Amino acid sequence: MKYIKLLPILALISLLVSSCEDDIMEWQDRAEENKVTTAELPLELAEKITRYDVLNSYTDYVLGAGIIMDRYTSNDVYRNLVNENFDDVTVGYAMKHGAMVNAQGEINFEPVDNFMALANEGGIDVYGHTLVWHANQNANYLNGLIAPTVIPGSSGPNSLDLSGLKDNSFNGWGLNNPGDGITIVENEGLTGDSQAIQLIASASSSEPYNLQLATPDISVESSHEYEISFYIKSDLTGKGRISFDANVTNQYPYKDWYNTGGEFTEAFETNSQWQQVKFTVDDIKPDATTFKFNFDLGYLPGVTYLIDVNNISVVDLDAEAETVNLITNGDFESGTLDPWTGYGNSSTREVSAEGAGYGDTGYAMVLTNPTVAQSYEAQQVYEFDAPLEQGTELTFSFYIKAETASSIQVEFQSPDYSADYSGAIEVGTSWMQIVRTITPSVADRGKFIFDFGESATTFYIDNVVLTNGEVSTGTDPIIIEKTDEEKEELIGGAMEDWISQMLTHYKSEVTAWDVVNEPMKEGGTLRDGNVADQAADDFYWVKYLGEDYAVKAFKLARQYGNPTDVLFINDYNLEASLAKCDGLIEYANYIESQGATVDGIGTQMHISLDTNRDNIVEMFNKLAASGKMIKISELDVRLGTASPTAQQLADQAAMYQFVLDMYRENIPTPQQYGITLWNVSDNADEHEFWLPEESPNVWDANYERKHAYKGVADGLAGRDVSEDFTGELED
Repeated sequence: MKYIKLLPILALISLLVSSCEDDIMEWQDRAEENKVTTAELPLELAEKITRYDVLNSYTDYVLGAGIIMDRYTSNDVYRNLVNENFDDVTVGYAMKHGAMVNAQGEINFEPVDNFMALANEGGIDVYGHTLVWHANQNANYLNGLIAPTVIPGSSGPNSLDLSGLKDNSFNGWGLNNPGDGITIVENEGLTGDSQAIQLIASASSSEPYNLQLATPDISVESSHEYEISFYIKSDLTGKGRISFDANVTNQYPYKDWYNTGGEFTEAFETNSQWQQVKFTVDDIKPDATTFKFNFDLGYLPGVTYLIDVNNISVVDLDAEAETVNLITNGDFESGTLDPWTGYGNSSTREVSAEGAGYGDTGYAMVLTNPTVAQSYEAQQVYEFDAPLEQGTELTFSFYIKAETASSIQVEFQSPDYSADYSGAIEVGTSWMQIVRTITPSVADRGKFIFDFGESATTFYIDNVVLTNGEVSTGTDPIIIEKTDEEKEELIGGAMEDWISQMLTHYKSEVTAWDVVNEPMKEGGTLRDGNVADQAADDFYWVKYLGEDYAVKAFKLARQYGNPTDVLFINDYNLEASLAKCDGLIEYANYIESQGATVDGIGTQMHISLDTNRDNIVEMFNKLAASGKMIKISELDVRLGTASPTAQQLADQAAMYQFVLDMYRENIPTPQQYGITLWNVSDNADEHEFWLPEESPNVWDANYERKHAYKGVADGLAGRDVSEDFTGELED
């Protein structure tokens, strides 16, 4: 059933048909003037209707009611009416994935179990609705299964030099015992497009040091604690440890390698899934200024290991926090000015010779202005990816010197060239640090600019920092998208978990199920899940499992249920779109061609007085030709008003009777599974979400029989039952 929001009455009248959804609504009395009653019926007709027996006495096939579970369990009048007139009930919402599955994927059976017990006491069977649908799912849980894996970044700046791995030179790294090979392989890392170290244990490998890779020396403070982390996997079950050089007191430590809170062991185990080894070291010898560690992976023969290059890290947990620099190349140690640009007054810009940076080390940015001009006529520009935050005080600092005493200015500039300025900054001929603050006054300040046109001189600038006070937390997290194959496996597993538990738990209570609900588009093709505006609880299984999603669902239902369970595929608008009816039958045949069994087809039939009667007959003929059990699964006839006239009530009764007559006449008796009337009465509380301000049902708002009751009873019986009544009717 599809979730319907409140619509104007005229819009409801114009709807051809819609799929449906029940929701949980509280019972309460309504103002008398808003209730639909039988007062407009002729007295003789009203008395006839009172003489009719309960509805299920007029048919041998299953007569069901679509109900609201909470109302059934809490309201005696409602429950007794259902128990007296129907053979089974279909719960509109409470047995769906979204109602029963929690955020961890666990199923809460208790509310439905309590309902089942009460239904059994009343002699009512329960029809299972529905196992696989695209709506009313716990979409948050299902989407969470296939969400990207987020690998947290390191806890702080990495003290380990990875350059010898990234350039494939192993410079500084020690291949102490290479086994059958230690190499860098492309596109085998965590993200699928990153590097990994591949280490292969030989066929004779038996000791941990038989396959060993040593890191470069790592500069340390002996009193500090360090966190070591890396990601590793192997083609076969593997085993490894980390050992240290003599600068660490315990060179062969026992650790909780995977940081699980478990026991400390000599080694860690590996498998085909990436796992993070993460532990700390705090026993560096007092006089040590460096240490190195070894990957010891030689325990088992013939195992191939992969270690992600980008995520091997050693972090000083006791280091002072570093602020985040919003300027990515402020120290120029790359040997380039990229992404800095500049222009104006024939000025030039370049990177200094190595050793000309602040402190006579590294590089500096060199800006030369040949002639005196306005300050802004010679500029060096750093452009941000996104504008600076308006109203946030920013601190900038840099080291600077000039060949002659001069001045320079900093500005934060917008695309229209307006700016916030630092004012003139006096510069001497020796290195000096400048620290200032500027607060962006508008929301589009996107450039940091040095204005240096006022003096004809050469400036040396180094260690440019712009910060908003945020502290560096290390490397950014890595986001790994799951492959289509991984998504298919995960969603297929979730489907099996859901269906297996439902069919097993309710094996003795439920013997007929809507296995797949509403799989088709209006034109008769299969839904593909490519929907732009989805509801929060929409989840399209077909998007991840393909057209065989229903094949899988039917096979699972058959596997875990009773051999004699009757399994249906169900959809709406089949009488409005005969192409959709054809498509559903064709899809049911496809499911069976793939080895599953579809016992029946359900046609919902949410119709109105204007529904094309010829189409209804043609739909039944097509369904009958399928050879399957046919069920009218959610029948109601809407009138477009909550206050119908006597004529509308009569027309509604006639439409109900027509549908039941055509079902009986066109569906062979062996294929007639039964009919379910959707909702019980016109009481507004039953229509808070489904057909509000309407009167589509067989009982009125006061739970009195409507003219439609006679239409349904006569349709079930195949004759005018009132002709059998004897005695005089009141005038």
